[in-house]
Amino acid sequence: MALMKNQTHISHFILLGLFNHTPLHLLLFSIIMVMFLVALSGNGLMILLINTDSRLHSPMYFFLSWLSVMDLMLISTIVPRMAIDYLLGHGSISFTGCGFQILFFLTLLGDECFLLAFMAYDRYVAISNPLRYSVVMSRHVCWLMVAGSWLFGLVDGLFQAIYTLSFPYCGSQEIDHFFCDIPAVLKLACADTSIYEALIYVCCILMLLLPFSVISVSYLLIFVTVLRMHSAEGRKKAFATCSSHMAVVSLFYGAALITYMRPQTYHSSKQDKVVSAFYTMITPMLNPLIYSLRNKEVAGALKKLLGRCPCGGGQE
Repeated sequence: MALMKNQTHISHFILLGLFNHTPLHLLLFSIIMVMFLVALSGNGLMILLINTDSRLHSPMYFFLSWLSVMDLMLISTIVPRMAIDYLLGHGSISFTGCGFQILFFLTLLGDECFLLAFMAYDRYVAISNPLRYSVVMSRHVCWLMVAGSWLFGLVDGLFQAIYTLSFPYCGSQEIDHFFCDIPAVLKLACADTSIYEALIYVCCILMLLLPFSVISVSYLLIFVTVLRMHSAEGRKKAFATCSSHMAVVSLFYGAALITYMRPQTYHSSKQDKVVSAFYTMITPMLNPLIYSLRNKEVAGALKKLLGRCPCGGGQE
């Protein structure tokens, strides 16, 4: 019992990080920091445009603004800490700090899963039932969907953070990762985590596959509706409206499914780091670029903000 008590009172972990101090890794670190700045500016600009331009005050852009908020918070939860650890040459993180990082990370990850599902449903209603769109997707309903996304994410984050850190930890305190990712942390537990790993798998099914099922069904119904359209221009516009969201979904869910739907025995530290870097850094950077480059209304709002299109160009 005394040994178990000592095992559970570890004061800190050591994050081994993503890079070594070599010229190549210094270059990669610099690229990551540029990506971080692009993500901050891109998502911040997206939030500003949506909130200041009246043409973007619709449910689709309302959800998009919240996606940008979540991306900002997600990348800010991971990258600044990683950068400080790299520059200082050590990655010590307190036991409590590790728990909070798990909580914030999983909460935001769950938020995005459900928000992307609601965004797909929004596109389904807009294309399949445009006459009732303003009623079905009212402001009240949109706020309920966003609140539901946060609630589901928070419950999942709390459960997994508390349960993960309830295990006794002994021996090495080195986490072979650049943040407190659950699969990497569990490798240090000196207890049988098989039951918990099964619970994590169930949580992943709920938090990833259920929203993904909603997205898949929504786009299947959209596809059927578009095929029934007589106007080629209408079909083109419908596909253009959905293409950006489909690209974002593919990037986000592809990386998340690879990481969290594999059994613990199939996890490789190097693979986990690369995949985690993808959806914690690259995806938040690409999301605003995908929506702005492929969306005339967002591009028009940006031109108007910059004073290049005072007459309100960009509207179709």
